[in-house]
Parts: sequence; structure tokens; C-alpha cells
Amino acid sequence: MAAKQKKLVIVESPAKAGTIGKFLGRGYKVLASQGHVRDLPRSQLGVDVEDDFAMRYITIRGKGDILAMLRKEAKSASDILLATDPDREGEAISWHLAEVLKIDDDALCRVEFNEITKKSVAAAIKKPRAINMDLVDAQQARRALDRLVGYKISPLLWAKVKKGLSAGRVQSVAVRLIVDREEEIEGFVPEEYWDAFAQVPLHRENGQEADFQVRLAALDGKKAELTNQAQAEDAKKRMESAKLSVKEVRNREKRKSPAPPFTTSTLQQEASRKLNFTIAKCMQVVQGLYEGVELTKGNTQGLVTYIRTDSVRVSEDALSAVRGYIGDNYGADYLPESANQYKGRTNAQDAHEAIRPVDVSLTPEAVKSALTRDQFQLYRLIHARFVASQMTDARFETRTIDMEGDGVLLRYYGEVKRFAGFTAVYEEGSDEAQDPAASYLPQAAQGDAVTINEVTIDQHFTQPPGRYTEASLVRTLEEKGIGRPSTYAPTVTTVIARGYVSREKKRLYPTELGRMVNDLMKEYFATIVDPDFTARMEAELDAVETGETPWKKVLRDFYPPFEEQLKRADEAIEKVEIADEVSDTVCDQCGAMMVYKMGRYGRFLACPNFPECRNTLPILVYIDAPCPACGARLLEKTSRKNRKFYGCERYPECDFVSWDQPVSKPCPKCGSYMTLKRRRDQDLLLCSNESCRHREEVERADEEA
Repeated sequence: MAAKQKKLVIVESPAKAGTIGKFLGRGYKVLASQGHVRDLPRSQLGVDVEDDFAMRYITIRGKGDILAMLRKEAKSASDILLATDPDREGEAISWHLAEVLKIDDDALCRVEFNEITKKSVAAAIKKPRAINMDLVDAQQARRALDRLVGYKISPLLWAKVKKGLSAGRVQSVAVRLIVDREEEIEGFVPEEYWDAFAQVPLHRENGQEADFQVRLAALDGKKAELTNQAQAEDAKKRMESAKLSVKEVRNREKRKSPAPPFTTSTLQQEASRKLNFTIAKCMQVVQGLYEGVELTKGNTQGLVTYIRTDSVRVSEDALSAVRGYIGDNYGADYLPESANQYKGRTNAQDAHEAIRPVDVSLTPEAVKSALTRDQFQLYRLIHARFVASQMTDARFETRTIDMEGDGVLLRYYGEVKRFAGFTAVYEEGSDEAQDPAASYLPQAAQGDAVTINEVTIDQHFTQPPGRYTEASLVRTLEEKGIGRPSTYAPTVTTVIARGYVSREKKRLYPTELGRMVNDLMKEYFATIVDPDFTARMEAELDAVETGETPWKKVLRDFYPPFEEQLKRADEAIEKVEIADEVSDTVCDQCGAMMVYKMGRYGRFLACPNFPECRNTLPILVYIDAPCPACGARLLEKTSRKNRKFYGCERYPECDFVSWDQPVSKPCPKCGSYMTLKRRRDQDLLLCSNESCRHREEVERADEEA
């Protein structure tokens, strides 16, 4: 008797295939395509501009065996279901699979789910639909645009500047933003200004007297603007001699509302700020949380919903579940009368929910044993943000006290948290250092006499805008409508890998190569690096997705003026010679001074006499602390899992290693070496001796803050 035919379900990743296979059971066979199976050829343009942009797809190298296996299984399957990711890219992969497996165009073969749970997968399997060609065409239009820009401009850069360079629709705009910011910083002219403060004795709420700092707000009825030392000294004298009394006391309640649940970009930003994750690492870790984790033996499921989204929408079922969770765990005071509603960005796609836990009752602590350290930290962040998004506002009492006399107006402002609300669970991070709120407020009444204990004046200079971090660059790209959730991480990775941008202490700096390429792009391909033009292109691709615009019309409108730019650039750009930056390291094989090169894993040292001499060396980064074991210098190193650690330069003779950065200061209590511990809001020096563990707070540098 012939074996009963099974339904074939095709997903993208083996991990997801394993998870879904356990959900569906014996009647199904779940296999993975391992991403795209067809694409444009790497060695050719693949887009025929003479034949109305016909796309030439071929089997991706290395995918032949996978396709052969899928074809074989498809022949014996009773039904074929394509369950790739629920976005443009996933729809395109399903379309390519349908083409290869010769599935009818109108066949109900496409299934999608926003979360990988047994309930969600079972429901999706029962409701297959036809492939959405609007989504496919939007992906084809994006692919064609990216190929035309990349394959037409990159060879020009190779010929005129340096082999290995590349240009791209989104990456070139990202480089421009970073270069423009650096030029803004370099052209910034600091302006001097002064602040004047007084220490004023007032009573705390408990009756005890204490000094409170108040600021000079106005002189003779005008806002105090002190632009030099002479004005500051004059203001100080007037403050010291003024007879002051309390003019007004204003008490108000301030409310702070929770942030919405995560989108892809906000998750990347918070993971950067709070967990020190790169954008790429964030996506790699959250991918595992989405595809499935084995919580207990035989019980595997995804922990978070689909991870590439720019929507803040949440399903009614999820809202009901989280409101029940809040009521049970925090009480009625923390639960709003109705669910909090959030409005997404105007150009956001609303196909998927926000990133949230699939089951809010699965707390981070409950699943901690099944997760890696990184997965636990990120899941805790997602869980807390989602729970907090449906909690009540935090409430603060604020107090403003104006003190006036002899034309001098001093102002105190303070706030105290009176009800934690959502902050009992989660507070959003910031790229800037923040002062903690005061823990108490002073008491004062109108007409009270005011004395001043001390007046201080401080000189300041206006500061230039800060350099981009990965997080702030992603935020800017999103705000300007450039790129989409799936493109942020590869964009940042690419501009660093190409050597256009370097990352130092989380800040992004343009390299000389990046500046040069950006200058050429601005002069000859102004539209490609114009943020507004790129945003309009994204809007047109969105119109293709909704069926409003034919995908080839986008290409027909784009290509003719782009072709003119190409011709002009090819004729006008002269060959540019870029000299390699020379290091102070001598090649130990031929004696030449080694030069800096950019490789797949970052910068390294290479002999300039290549190919006669092929010597290369890693760039050694020393820290300002001696080895606690032997006194030699310590090196900053990177593990195979890309985690930073510190080791002795004399390895293997000295095998000292430490995950935490040692510092030169010994512990004042026991004499052991101390290490630097970085926290979100402060840095600590911590004794390495487990039986001592003496700790000291240290001031964080402005750039680090």
C-alpha cells in the first residue's frame, strides 16, 4: 500500500522549519529554501534596459541541490504551501519558488503568520491565498533600482578611483549624512556664554533646611543672556547685593506617557543604547527569538512577533492579554481605563504588528534558562517595552519658585516622581546623558525673604552637533523616509565594510575615501545622494506595493535621466589616485613601512610591496593599564563570537585575560587590580578580588555619554 502523501511546507530558514515541523506533525513535511533561490546574475547587469527592464533570473550558486530536493519533494506532495516571511522579500521568495516548482499563478499556495506559535501557524495553514504580485513587483522594482545604481556607478568608481568601491541607493545617502555632519562639526564656530547660579537655603518637605541651586533667569525684566566674563561678573555682584523675596510659587503635575511597542528601527536604537548591540547584532539575536527557541524538550516556539516592521499596531488579542497581565501583576492603578493607542509614522507600512512577545505571560525570567545571554537581554527589553506601552502615565510634581529683588530674578525648578506608572517597568533610553530627578522639593511661600549663601558663574561654549551613532543614523534614515526596516542593518554594515565610514566608541566618522566618493557622487549623481529624492523613490515603491503604480513605470521614469548622469560622469571624471595611509610599523619581511588597508573584517596593516611581499598584520590596540600578572602591556582583543576582551601582549608566555577592562588604579582596600564596568547611566571601577569587590563611581567622558 502506497504511503499517504504529505503536504509540503517551504519556509526560509532551517531553524524555522524545525519549529514549524513540530507544530504541524506527521501530515506535513517542512523544508527550508535557505533564503532566495533565484536572483539576478552577479557577473552581469541582469536588467535589460533595452527590453523594458526585463529581469533575467538565474539559480543562485550553491542552491541547485536545494532546488533539486524541493522539486523531488514537490512531485510527491499532496499540496505545496509557501510560508516565507510576511513581507516584500518573503513574497518574492515565494514567487520564485512557485516559478521553479511550476505552481499555477492563481493557486492558493501562500501562507503567512506574524508569529511562530502553534496556534498562529495552524490558523495560517487553513487560510492559504494566492501570491500577491503587487508585493512581488515592489520587490522587483527595488531590486532593479538597486542593481542599476550599483552595477552602473560602481564600475565607474573602480575605473576612476579604486577597485572594490561601490555605490548604492540607500548606502550613498547614509554616507552623505555622515559626511555632512562631520563638515558641520568642522565648520562649527563655538560661541561663549555664561551661567550664573546661587545656593539658596530653603526648607525641605520634612522641615530640614538645605541649600538649593537656583539659576539667574532675568535682569531688569529681560532674559539673562551673559556672553562674556565682564557681564557674568557684573551679574554676580548684582545677585550678591540684591534683596530678594519669593515672588511666586507654581506647583503643577507633569505626566509622562509610555513609548509605543517596538518597531524594527526603535528596537535597533534601544538595543544600541541600553545593551551596546550593533545594529547587525540586534537583528541576528532577534531573528533567533522570532524563529523559535526550545523552551523545554519538545516544546519549541517563537518568542516574538515578526521582526521587520515599522508599525506600532497591536492585535486585540494581544491587548487583552497584556491588560490582564498588568492587572494581575501591578494592580488597577497601573492599568488605563482603555487600551493605549499609538499612531505610526505617516509613511509607515501597516502590514504587521509591532514587535512584541507572542505570549506576554512568558516572562524573561521564566524562559531565561532556554536563552543565551544576548537573547535574554533583548527579550527582556522587548517584553518590558510592550508591557509598559499599555500602562498608565508616570506622574511628577513640579515646582517653580521665582525669587526677585532689585531687578534680579532667580528661578528654581525641580520635579519629583509621585507615581511610577509605566516607569515601574521600563524607561526609554537616550543618546544623551541625563541628570536624575531630585528626590525632594523645597518649601517656600510668596513674600518669604531669600538669602544667598554663594554665587557661582560658569563659562560655557556652544557645542557642535554630535556625530551619528548607529542608532541615531537609523533614526535619521527613518525620519527622512530613506530605506525600510529590512535595509537599516545592511546599510550600516556596508558603509563600514567598504571603508567609507569608521566606527570609534560607537560614533561614526567618515574616512578620507568616504569623503572623496561622496564628493564625486554629489557632483555627478546629485539625485542618488539626495535624501529627498531617495525618500520619494521609497514612496513610489510603496505605491507599487499597494497596486497604485506599475512597477516598470518607476524604472522608466528613473533610468533616462540617470543614464545621462552616467555619460556625463564617465566623460568628466579624471582618474583619481588615492595613496594608502602609511603606518609607523616596519614590515618584518622586507623592511618597507606598512600601510593601512580595509578588509572584510575591518582595517589591517599590509606591505605596500604587494604582490612581491604579501605580509599582513592585525592592528594592535593597547589600553592604558599594565598586565596585572606580569606588568607588560594589555591588548584589546575580539573573541570568535565578536565579544571584546583584554589579554597580555606576552601571550602565550603570560596567559592573563579579562572580559572587563583593567585599569591602572589598584584597589585602595586590598591592592588587587580594578576593572571598568560600563552601565547605562554611569561607569564604575570594581575590584577584581571576589572577596573584596570595592567599587567607585567614575565620571564618564562627554563623548562617551
